[in-house]
Amino acid sequence: MKVVPLGAGQDVGRSCVLVTLGRKTIMFDCGMHMGYNDERRFPDFNYITTEGDFTSRIDAVVITHFHLDHCGALPHFTEQRGYHGPIYMTPPTKAICPILLEDYRKITVERKGETGFFTSQHIKDCMKKVVPLHLHETVWVDDELELRAYYAGHVLGAAMVYARCGNESVVYTGDYNMTPDRHLGAAWIDKVRPDVLITETTYGTTIRDSKRARERDFLEKVHSCVTRGGKVLIPCFALGRAQELCILIETYWERMGLTVPVYFSAGLTEKANRYYKLFINWTNQKVKESFVDRNPFDFKYIKPWNRDYIDLPGPMVLFATPGMLHIGTSLEVFRKWAPDERNMLIMPGYCVAGTVGAKVLSGMKIVDIDQYTQVHVNIDVQNLSFSAHADAKGIMELIRQASPRNVVLVHGEKSRMSYLKSKIMSEFGCPCYDPANGELLDIETGQDVRALMSDQLFQAAWAKEQNRRENTVGHGETSTPITQMPVHGVLLLGDGKRLTRLLDPSEFDLDVVPIVGNTVSSSVEGSNGSSSADKGDLTAVAVVPDPDGSGSSESSERIVFTTRKVFDGAKLAGRLGLPEGTSHEDIAESAIKAINDLLVLDPETNLPKNKTEPAEKLTAKVGSSVEISIPPMSADCELPMLYISWAWEEEALATQTLAIVNRILG
Repeated sequence: MKVVPLGAGQDVGRSCVLVTLGRKTIMFDCGMHMGYNDERRFPDFNYITTEGDFTSRIDAVVITHFHLDHCGALPHFTEQRGYHGPIYMTPPTKAICPILLEDYRKITVERKGETGFFTSQHIKDCMKKVVPLHLHETVWVDDELELRAYYAGHVLGAAMVYARCGNESVVYTGDYNMTPDRHLGAAWIDKVRPDVLITETTYGTTIRDSKRARERDFLEKVHSCVTRGGKVLIPCFALGRAQELCILIETYWERMGLTVPVYFSAGLTEKANRYYKLFINWTNQKVKESFVDRNPFDFKYIKPWNRDYIDLPGPMVLFATPGMLHIGTSLEVFRKWAPDERNMLIMPGYCVAGTVGAKVLSGMKIVDIDQYTQVHVNIDVQNLSFSAHADAKGIMELIRQASPRNVVLVHGEKSRMSYLKSKIMSEFGCPCYDPANGELLDIETGQDVRALMSDQLFQAAWAKEQNRRENTVGHGETSTPITQMPVHGVLLLGDGKRLTRLLDPSEFDLDVVPIVGNTVSSSVEGSNGSSSADKGDLTAVAVVPDPDGSGSSESSERIVFTTRKVFDGAKLAGRLGLPEGTSHEDIAESAIKAINDLLVLDPETNLPKNKTEPAEKLTAKVGSSVEISIPPMSADCELPMLYISWAWEEEALATQTLAIVNRILG
């Protein structure tokens, strides 16, 4: 499988990721970068082709949600660059996307006077190509490529997308939130076990504090500012955090009996609330239940904003779009209110590098609005994260839910990805990548074979597993339902007319029926079970003192990650040609030797190698810190396993090594 970020590779903004699985290519998201006002705002589509024939090279475009950093380049790509294939998005995204695109076009063309930008007609023609993608509905793009959407939280209509072609599958998360809020639910996905999971990492190193504490802090700061006669500016996008914070302010104003005016920048508010009413089934359960009696999006205390109010004396609260202070009402009001130290600026979301919002949050006291205008920042700046992105804990939870074989990190800053990358490899034992824009990832995927198992083989395997459990219950093992069991049979590959089958050898004459392969080992897993053979176990992180005792700040401590890979001993023994009954220790030693041989001989791997230690403890070493070893057998786990450990600074080497280990273990 090939993965190439055209945008959001080690960056936030301009999300656009190309994935080739099987013989099909999908473009996930097609966004613009809010930090640029030139051609860099769009993804580099010339990477795909310089001849302009995009339709023959891309089988489908999938848009995960309506934020402009995920859909802003779509009319440019379809109407100005010439892509005419299908575009998939959820119904709420299809309804809201053209509104935000048109609003941005007006600001860019009519106010700022840019030329060559897409037109209103381009937006309409682009939306005609959209095919609706409903939650949990499997949509077939053609005879081979299937898509399925899962609820992502984040904003109204946001979805994670599972795509499968042949034996290869991928999950692209877009932006998601694993924590429910006041109007949306939490993201959720089946245990689909994709070959690759591509996840956002906007807050990859952050673990947020209590949501209730953040809300209390927000309300206290707003109240204190208006009490002293100041004005509060809250930049936010028209859909998403705006509704969340408006509900919070509305409830607080009603409870406290406050009369200070609260405004929302006019234009998108009415349309936004109309779509929340229309797609009420995408909100959380509390909103659905109260919607019949009272619509929570009909605000009593929040009124439309008028530009004439900007110079009015006295306190007020203003929710202004957009959320990064790069254009529009929020930037216009900021220019007026920033010099007054009584006023307050609350930034509730993430700001892309290069925007005025990012500059203000970095502590700059004099900010260039444009080439002609500077603003002195005396306003009280508060950064209270109400961003609807998953934090580090949420990202790990989603990976745990989906159980992927490989993880790719996008939509995050390089500095934040580094630690998360090692943490993922350590905890889940799977390779993890963080490619830059334009960097091609060629990920080897498992060659799974779907086969129809005979009743006779299944019954024999079931009886054998029951007997094994009955014999071990008396030795301290508790009796649990069978959710997974090894199955040994003969695989007969189909020829197009007949299905591939897994049979018991006694079901046919081996001298008559042509056998394509040797006897194979498979495993059957229940819907609630988890296979320890294809994922890493719990991790350990250790801090190792500097061996030379220098005590320098740079080298006195070394962060070491360790994961263990538990595997199916019988299955691996068959693959390595070992006789039946080979001990777990001998199987593990053979695995180490096979891994070491592959590290030395594999022409596709370009890794620094050290010789295998022939001593008591058989190991394979790569580089200066990556080590594969056999742990001592323990009473709590009698299954065969390998330990893989590495230092944080060699995470890239560890990623390649884990891929090779997985290739050997199967």
